[in-house]
Amino acid sequence: MFKVGYRVARSMAEETILESTERTSGREALRKNVQAAIALAGAIRSTLGPKGLDKLLVDDQGETLVTNDGVTVLETARVEHPVAKMIISASSTQDRVARDGTTTTVVICAEMLRNAWQLVRQGVHPAIIARGYALAENFALSALDELAINASTEQIESAIETSLAGKLDKGMERHLANISLQAGKTILSEGRADPTRVKIIKQTGGNMQESTLITGLALAKSRIHPEMKERGGPGSILILDGGIERRKPQFETKLNITSAGMVDAFRNAESKSILKQVENLVEIGCDLLVCKEGVDDEARQALSKHGILTYRRVEKKDLDLLSRACGANLVPDAGRASKEDLGAFIKTREELRGGVNHWILDAEDSGATLIARGSTQSVLDEVERCFADGLGVACQLLEEPVLLPGAGATQVALGRRLRRYAETVPGREQLAIEAWADALESIPRALAANAGYDGIDSLLKLTAAHNDSGDYMGLDLNDGEAKDTISRGILEPKSITQQAISGATEAAISILRIDDVLWAQMDAQVPDEVQEQLQGFGAE
Repeated sequence: MFKVGYRVARSMAEETILESTERTSGREALRKNVQAAIALAGAIRSTLGPKGLDKLLVDDQGETLVTNDGVTVLETARVEHPVAKMIISASSTQDRVARDGTTTTVVICAEMLRNAWQLVRQGVHPAIIARGYALAENFALSALDELAINASTEQIESAIETSLAGKLDKGMERHLANISLQAGKTILSEGRADPTRVKIIKQTGGNMQESTLITGLALAKSRIHPEMKERGGPGSILILDGGIERRKPQFETKLNITSAGMVDAFRNAESKSILKQVENLVEIGCDLLVCKEGVDDEARQALSKHGILTYRRVEKKDLDLLSRACGANLVPDAGRASKEDLGAFIKTREELRGGVNHWILDAEDSGATLIARGSTQSVLDEVERCFADGLGVACQLLEEPVLLPGAGATQVALGRRLRRYAETVPGREQLAIEAWADALESIPRALAANAGYDGIDSLLKLTAAHNDSGDYMGLDLNDGEAKDTISRGILEPKSITQQAISGATEAAISILRIDDVLWAQMDAQVPDEVQEQLQGFGAE
């Protein structure tokens, strides 16, 4: 009697606590979560591969964006479902870490959940499926070493071009792959390549093929005085987080002038202060001055007289790049600068590119600059995204030159190995491992479907080719036949596949472990002006 009463009381307490909450639990919660994942993957599946299609995104302001990049589509779209947000987070991590494979991560994760739902309907517990998925992930990651090859320079460029396939026209993909590799080699130091050391300048007008890479840090700036001579180099540089100009009051003030000479004395004091700052620059041996703000006319004349090359109104982010490249400190006042604040540069020059004058500085750690050209701003944005992806892949391959066969070959090879491994695993985890292998093979099916071929027929053809000719057989999307990917240069970095497998599996396991979804019911929000009117009516 006591137990029955306790259960009733507990049930009534739960209903009271969750009074304003919509609750979904058990298999129904899993079913809805799986539906959300499948719907998310369906939105970007058609962008996968070199034959993938583009998406047109329109925001609230009517601005449009055409892109083939899966993570761009997902991050731009408004998604409310929490499970969909979890998968988007995995895709964003893939983009941040590997710069490619974002769509692959989402598609594989959704297929894992679809296959898991079928097993749940057959009576397999989600915890068992999660264990099987973890076993499959560990086995697949270790099996990648059997498929990997050490990359040559030519194969690295082919892999970069493969990562850009379908995003631009073929000629531009090859051009961007080439300059991405050049940029990666430029910033490679002690076996590490930092993509943040590459600056991008976008110029509207011209053709995408006119995009060029400059060794060194380039800024769309001209020296402040035409009589200033380019110092060439080497020399010392001071970076000023401010300017050399007459100070303006920061708040409203009034000056009580009692004699005519006070104004001249005030101006003379300002002039002396400006010239004193310039004299300090001469004393510490400054050859090149870069200012965040303006430079007064008197200071400009004095700087030119002493042969100090000067640039002004440089953005803060560019000052940070200059500081890191030259090893200089950012100082707020030229008058208090010391020799310890100076950095060093190797060479400086100005060049006219695309009708715009560019100041180019070479230093020990100056990196490189891409001048992107395009007919419209949207084209420039797409070039920037593609170059960032290509550069990220180039940096990974220069650090770890290991490649895997592309065009679905890796997924099919792993699937065949996983099925043999599943036979050695007792218990229901064997079913989960086979379901995980099926999810991997969704990639070649999607590649074939996006190229206009039947996904199942193409997968069967590819599996037969692996049995006859080895693990490097992938789909040729031009004719639908299985061909050797190594000789054709269809390759992808090992790190991209590793991250995609890990990210998709972790997201799928996290979603499988959810058996209760609680939705807080939001009260209707009344605009402030309407609320004021309602209160006014009540007062009357």
